Amino acid sequence: MVTSKTSVSVLFAGDSGDGMQLTGTQFANTVAVYGSDLNTFPNFPSEIRAPAGTISGVSGFQMQFGSKAIYTPGAKFDVMIAMNAAALKANLHNLHHGGIIIADSDGFDAKNLRLSGYGEENNPLTNGSLDDYRVFDIPVISLTRTALADTGLSVKNIDRCKNMFVLGVLYWLYSLPIDTTVDMLKSKFKNKMDIAEANIKAVKAGYNFGETTTMFSDFGRFSVAPAGKTPGTYRRVTGNEASAIGLAAAAKKADLKLFLGSYPITPATEILQTLANLKKWGVKTFQAEDEIAGVLTSIGAAYGGSLAATSTSGPGLALKSEALGLAMILEIPLVVVNVQRGGPSTGLPTKPEQSDLYISMFGRHGDAPVPVIAAYSPVDCFYAAYEAAKIAVEYMTPVICLTDGYLAFSSEPMLIPSGDSLAKITPVFAKERKADDEPYLPYKRDERGVRAWAIPGTKGLEHRIGGLEKWDQTGNVSHDPANHALMTKLRAEKVERVVDIVPDQTIDNGPESGDLLVLGWGSTYGAIKIAVERGIEAGLSVSHAHLRYLNPFPKNLGELFGKFKKVLIPENNNGQLVHIIRDRFLIEPVSYTKVEGLPFNEMELEAKITDIVKEL
Repeated sequence: MVTSKTSVSVLFAGDSGDGMQLTGTQFANTVAVYGSDLNTFPNFPSEIRAPAGTISGVSGFQMQFGSKAIYTPGAKFDVMIAMNAAALKANLHNLHHGGIIIADSDGFDAKNLRLSGYGEENNPLTNGSLDDYRVFDIPVISLTRTALADTGLSVKNIDRCKNMFVLGVLYWLYSLPIDTTVDMLKSKFKNKMDIAEANIKAVKAGYNFGETTTMFSDFGRFSVAPAGKTPGTYRRVTGNEASAIGLAAAAKKADLKLFLGSYPITPATEILQTLANLKKWGVKTFQAEDEIAGVLTSIGAAYGGSLAATSTSGPGLALKSEALGLAMILEIPLVVVNVQRGGPSTGLPTKPEQSDLYISMFGRHGDAPVPVIAAYSPVDCFYAAYEAAKIAVEYMTPVICLTDGYLAFSSEPMLIPSGDSLAKITPVFAKERKADDEPYLPYKRDERGVRAWAIPGTKGLEHRIGGLEKWDQTGNVSHDPANHALMTKLRAEKVERVVDIVPDQTIDNGPESGDLLVLGWGSTYGAIKIAVERGIEAGLSVSHAHLRYLNPFPKNLGELFGKFKKVLIPENNNGQLVHIIRDRFLIEPVSYTKVEGLPFNEMELEAKITDIVKEL
């Protein structure tokens, strides 16, 4: 018996050493190749070796896939893979009642029960506490050892294959092929074929176990049809991968070389790693000794005529702040991709938060405004990074592109755009000058307030460079009070004029006016979209608008606010955009914050929306 589903949310959970991220990634790759839409959320400890068997050591990978559009990994999940007792205890509260638990009963021994806090005499698999769920306890480690007994591998290496056994069971349960994973294993372990063959054998053993065991006979298996997507070539991307590819595409479109100077920092490191693999496309990467060196090398590359970028997260952005002021006063193009995480200080290195809006808007000494934009989905990280590069090059300014740990590690299918479909990026270079030409004025501006890009070595373009205040047009060092006031205003006005290419703010979902506008930015998009859709279905007067451009705001944003009785602003911080909106537009929005190192889910937002509308 095969039951059809439109969508399913699955959680893989176990110790950090159980390979849950790899297992979830492979399952996601398989459903993506199959044609399902999907959204993933990896959630893991910041410790390199988190304490095994404990709640704090649990690593999880949640994903939702379906035959319809998928915007979140699911507020709750339908299926939980629990590799040990701690994984079950840490996540049971988010499993739907009646949901499926596939538990490795070998991970519920006395030691694991004690470390998890259940107690040695209180095994949830046998004490009746899980009667509201469909529980399948499978001795995964024992079965894996039996299946691989003739491989000649050590017990330690055999046990590392247990995640592939579970993956095989899940492939059978959801009527999915194992081919994608088999191909991956052959490629990943091409120099260790004994390891590859053992993992392949474990996947097949898990699949065959599902096929032959009687434990699933009461309700059979499931199937999820492919999603009806726009025809084209797709690839699965994480937000970090998409950001990196967006920068590379922008450089190609602008006919510039791309340079990334960066220092590894969670959760932004994969941007550096992805671009380091694009050397054949002319991309240059430099792993610096610290955050300051990373951004300064990028400033040097920008001065030299490259599309320059640097990637970082909260603490790194703080360290880069002085250098960003230098890039701003030099008026050279620079893209800063800031992958936000929980703070302050080291904070929550592997957990998402929208905590860097203030520092992005105001976190430089002196008056040093820069454009700020935010991505709203893993795929949108490509377009946000591309747009940031376009603004940086065409307005000769640093630009901050905000993503976060949720988008960085989450993934979804991306329809690969054609080069022709991407917006043009047109750098304006200062031209070579002859001896009888007028003196070169490096800070002479066009009608937008933008100076031309002077490439070192170009004849006749010699000029001063540095962080001291510049004299208007000549760029010579100046301490004149009136000139400083003029230059401060000119630089700010240039950033404000970016609004001329910012599209008007639109309503993503719902009527153009009404009781409540839910205003979001960044990674809250998916949860807000679903919550608003459900509110509309319930007859509520609610709409959703999502900001891409945070500085400058779209021209019509204030007008949009006037069409609604109330504005709700959900944020994964303690309330940052709400203060900026209140100050700029003199309205009193409702702030709804969450600072738990977890993204919003649609259920909590739906409840908040319902409460507000009922009070109006």
